[in-house]
Amino acid sequence: MFCYNFNTACDRHGFVLGVHVSSGNVHDSVNFVPIFEQVKSKFPNMKAAVVDAGYVTPHIAKHCFDNDVIPVFPYKRPMTGKELFKKHEYVYDEYFDVYICPQDRILNFATIDRDGYRIYHSKPYQCKECPDLSRCTNSSNHQKVITRHIWSEHLEEANHLRHTSYNKKLYSLRSQTIERVFADLKEKHGMRYTHYRGKTKVRDEAMLAFACMNMKKIALWKWKIVA
Repeated sequence: MFCYNFNTACDRHGFVLGVHVSSGNVHDSVNFVPIFEQVKSKFPNMKAAVVDAGYVTPHIAKHCFDNDVIPVFPYKRPMTGKELFKKHEYVYDEYFDVYICPQDRILNFATIDRDGYRIYHSKPYQCKECPDLSRCTNSSNHQKVITRHIWSEHLEEANHLRHTSYNKKLYSLRSQTIERVFADLKEKHGMRYTHYRGKTKVRDEAMLAFACMNMKKIALWKWKIVA
């Protein structure tokens, strides 16, 4: 359908800090760097970036760490079928650069594809007689294939930090901050639908709406102080 994608950043108090508008067919992860750089340039002391599951990628994790920002990621459910082994059940041996399957068979490195994923293959003659073949792969040639991005260690570190009290506390604020921002934008400022066509016009409309929301929040804060 004809639509636009608003990528928005706010602080812990719900003040909108940056907006990036793209076409609706552009994935959120593609729009992360523009909005990140926009906020980082205004607030160079930014310490952490809290995102939802659509932004959980190796590239985003690496970009955050490279800029001394802690990525606060949610848990992302594995995309494999219920009856198959999950990827974490295959052990990665960093020293030998191989994967080890639940039956202690080796998946050797084969190549790197154009998207930056390292590809590991099992040996079909070993897998053919494996008792766990049906839980491992549905391929017709009885070969298990695992991919690992060249920046996977950054994503793994971000997932490790997910269990810290600092990250848990920050992520719990999403429902009170950015989710509230989008709810108010849709329900109180008529942005369930755009009134213009073209990214420039839609961005201008969004910027005005977010500016009004920030001013309303400032006015409310001042009223509370005076009262």
